[in-house]
Amino acid sequence: MRVLLVEDDREAAHYLAKALTEAGHASQIAYHGEEGLEFARLREHDVLIIDRMLPRLDGLSLIETLRSEGIAAPVLILSALGEVDDRVKGLKAGGDDYLTKPYAFAELLARIEALHRRDGFEPDQTSYKVADLVLDRLSRKVTRSEQIISLQPREFRLLEYLMRHTGQVVTRTMLLENVWHYHFDPQTNVIDVHISRLRAKIDKNFDRSLLKTVRGSGYMICDNS
Repeated sequence: MRVLLVEDDREAAHYLAKALTEAGHASQIAYHGEEGLEFARLREHDVLIIDRMLPRLDGLSLIETLRSEGIAAPVLILSALGEVDDRVKGLKAGGDDYLTKPYAFAELLARIEALHRRDGFEPDQTSYKVADLVLDRLSRKVTRSEQIISLQPREFRLLEYLMRHTGQVVTRTMLLENVWHYHFDPQTNVIDVHISRLRAKIDKNFDRSLLKTVRGSGYMICDNS
């Protein structure tokens, strides 16, 4: 997916662009409204992520201009303004979705992918199964080949998140936000340590490995047998 990100906060823009790259999407950054308009005119994008408060040309005016010129790519508006009236103004200006800051990257990713697919959401499951590995969310029990595996709370959340995305690459950014609830890079090896511990518990004494490292991208739970 090709994403145009129009965000004047350079640190936030680079963090988001990096996270999108980790998730397998190509992103282009514009730092003010006029630059965003120029980039949108020059190149076709699948989704536009536009901050509402922008210098030179504000986000709503940018969207209105894009729509008046026939640029129909779906738009997700980012804004610190979260009142109902603010959201209504954003949607009336031509936005397709509205996300209030601060936001979780996983939610933003789900929203832009939904805009791109125009699909609905799948209901939450109470249990997950990959090969002979089973996780029950209600009883908080994990088994493999019917053997009980004892996990610490953080390890359980990590495995649950990975199994919820079975067969998909889960990036480090997604894990930091959804398992550790960090919205920044702590510059530590906390993920590597927990992945190593989890792999030792669910894979080490069994015939095949289910927890994979996807070099340069993240991690994945899958059954390749």
